[in-house]
This record gives sequence, C-alpha cells and structure tokens, in this order.
Amino acid sequence: MQSYQEGALRFDFPDAWMVRKLDGTSFFRKRFQSFAKPLDGKGSKSVDLVAFHPDVEDLWLIEVRDYRAEPRTKSSELFQEIAEKIRDSLACIHAMASIAGGEDQEFARRALRQYRVRIVLHLEQSTKPSALKPYVAEPATFRQKLKQTLRAVDPHALAGGMQILNNQTPWSVTGITE
Repeated sequence: MQSYQEGALRFDFPDAWMVRKLDGTSFFRKRFQSFAKPLDGKGSKSVDLVAFHPDVEDLWLIEVRDYRAEPRTKSSELFQEIAEKIRDSLACIHAMASIAGGEDQEFARRALRQYRVRIVLHLEQSTKPSALKPYVAEPATFRQKLKQTLRAVDPHALAGGMQILNNQTPWSVTGITE
C-alpha cells in the first residue's frame, strides 16, 4: 500500500498503482509552473494527484478540497477553477512526456498510454453548514454541476467525500487526526 497525504486526508493506493503529486514533480516546479503566466502573475496549476494502474485503461486526475475546518475564501467559482486545473494538468503531463527526462518523463509517458481520463473531485465539507461554515457547493447539485463543467474530458466525473467515493474508486481515503 502506498499513501499520499493531502491536508487532513490520507489516500491509500494499492502497490501496483503509479501515483504522483503533479505539483511535487521537478518538471512542474522548475519548468511548467511559470508557463503561460497571465497578467495576474499566477502560473499553471495542477490537480493534487495523478494516478493509474499500468494494466487498467483509466488515468485518474484527483483534486482534493477539504472545507471542514476552514471555509472557502476565494471568490472564483469552484467548478471553473477545477476545470482550469484539469486543463493545465493534462498539458503538463503531455509536456512532461516529451521533454522532462528521468522518472517524471517515464511516469508521464506511461500515463498517456491510458485510454480514458477520469476526474475526481474529493470534496469534504461540513456536515452541518452554518454561517461560519457554509456549504461550498450544495450536495444535491454539485455532482451535476461538476459533470456539466468537465463533460468534454470526463462526462462521468466523480465527486463527493469519503463516504461516497470510497465505494466508487479503486483507492481509499481516511481522515487524519492530528
């Protein structure tokens, strides 16, 4: 089992899986992050995890958001922000496969052999919304909104928290108490 921590969540993948924190790769940090830097000074973004099993056709792009402790403060729409991260991540994987060299290049080349892109928004939010901790997205509608936003890449994108996604994904997620 291989584990990756994102905030207060631990993602456990079977040993045969190949997993990377894309923004933790040398290629992303040193070369791709500053690519196409817009006027606001922010460069390229990435999803939190990229994962695949070498013998299965799915390339998983996983974005993790945990708003249980802290509310969302950005004014931009969550789903548009995720779509931009997906776009930038796919571009990064393609560039990394072409020119990165070393382990980053090998990972990206193997990732591009996967037949289908799957997107997961792992979204944890307060079970009891309040004025201080409102819902970031209404549970009844956010899955549909995510699918509409990302349908060009994955018309069957998955979204939810641990209780939902642990039954729909090949990895497991647990909360970490500090």
